[in-house]
Amino acid sequence: MTDDDVEAELRSQLTEAFEGADYPVSNQMDLVPALPNGPGTRFEAGDTSFTAMEMAAKLGSHQEFPYDDVDTLVDDVMTGLKAEGMI
Repeated sequence: MTDDDVEAELRSQLTEAFEGADYPVSNQMDLVPALPNGPGTRFEAGDTSFTAMEMAAKLGSHQEFPYDDVDTLVDDVMTGLKAEGMI
């Protein structure tokens, strides 16, 4: 998988996982009910793998709540994943 493929796959998984949240969301805990396996929901693409809890722990400083829609949230998550060296 190329880096672009990994990013595209993760973006797709994150969008699918978070699109069911009750927007606007004001903090990370507002996203938990949308996750199929709660904080243990795993996102995987290529050699990259992390749970929602691991992601939340590392990306808190990269997120600017509240979010009004899934696309803005996922954009910030992807930026944070790159900045933290997770992808």
